[in-house]
Amino acid sequence: MIPDFVYAPPDVPLMILHEDRHILVLDKPAGLLSVPGKLEGRQDCLLSRLQAARWDALLVHRLDCDTSGVMIFARTKAAQGFLGQEFEQRRAQKTYVARVWGDVPGDSGHIDLPLCADWPNRPRQMVSHEHGRPAQTDWQVIGRSPGETRVRLTPHTGRSHQLRVHMLALGHPILGDPIYAEGPARDAPRLMLHAETLSLHHPATQDRVTFSAPVPF
Repeated sequence: MIPDFVYAPPDVPLMILHEDRHILVLDKPAGLLSVPGKLEGRQDCLLSRLQAARWDALLVHRLDCDTSGVMIFARTKAAQGFLGQEFEQRRAQKTYVARVWGDVPGDSGHIDLPLCADWPNRPRQMVSHEHGRPAQTDWQVIGRSPGETRVRLTPHTGRSHQLRVHMLALGHPILGDPIYAEGPARDAPRLMLHAETLSLHHPATQDRVTFSAPVPF
C-alpha cells in the first residue's frame, strides 16, 4: 500500500448528469472513492452518497479514487445486468482527457502493452509480457504547453490503472499521479485524468447514448 495516502474526500454536492427510471449518470469528483474502501475511515464514497439520495442506485463500474468524470449506475437489477454486459463485451466506449508530463512526440498513437499487478508494491500495476493481460489504448494530442501535453485517451480494455501505466510506459506520466509520477510531475494538485465521455446502449431502449462531463482542469 502507499504509506502516505490520506483519504480526505471532497465535500461537494452530487453532480447528476442524467437520470431516468433505469439509469443514473454522475460526474464523480476527484478524491472520492467509487465504492467503500477496505480500510477503516474509507466508507464515504460516491455509491453511498448516491444511495442516500437515490436508494435504488446499483453499481455498474468504477473509477479510480483520483480520477474524475462520468460514471453510470443502474436503478434496477435488469438494467445492472444489461449495463454490466455492455462493459464486459466492450460495447461501452469511454474517452478520457489527461495532462501528461513532457512533450509527447507525434500527434496520435496506439499502445499495446499487457498489464498485471506489481504484487510486492500493490496497488501498483506494471507492464509484463510474461504475466500481463492484454491492454490497448489509443491516444491523441489535443493541446501542448511548456513542459506538458494534453491528450485524449481511448481505452479498448479495462485493466486497473491502464491509462496511468500506459502513459508512464511512453515516458509521459499523468501529472499529479501519486503512484506513478515522480519529481515535478507529481506536484500537480490532483491526478490530471478525467473520464470525459461514456457511450453505450440504454438498457430500456437499446439506443446508443453518450454522456459527457466537462473537463475540470
